[in-house]
Amino acid sequence: MKSKLYHYRSIVRFVYDGDTCTLDIDLGLGTWAHNEKIRLARINAPEIRGKERPLGLESRDFLRNLIAEKEIILETIKDKKGKYGRYIGEIWLINTKDEWLNVSDIMVQQGHARYQSY
Repeated sequence: MKSKLYHYRSIVRFVYDGDTCTLDIDLGLGTWAHNEKIRLARINAPEIRGKERPLGLESRDFLRNLIAEKEIILETIKDKKGKYGRYIGEIWLINTKDEWLNVSDIMVQQGHARYQSY
């Protein structure tokens, strides 16, 4: 059976690094899930610790400027958490032309992450 995808209106509360953030997720009917950690699907960004730190901080700051405290759409990939306790998902932003933009693709296009399959 193929996994089902769900879309949720969400607010980005914190960006930890270039591929992990914390969201408040609107589950509908007045129900919210607060402080859910989300791993961006399909990408890997440099770590903010160790030898990648300078690039990791750059990647994190770019993502923060892009999505922090903004309302976004979360598209979940699985209905369960991954090995580090985070949901895997795609984050979508709408631009001033009413076009939907995929945050993972923006991170790669701007050189702050690379595509990766898990």
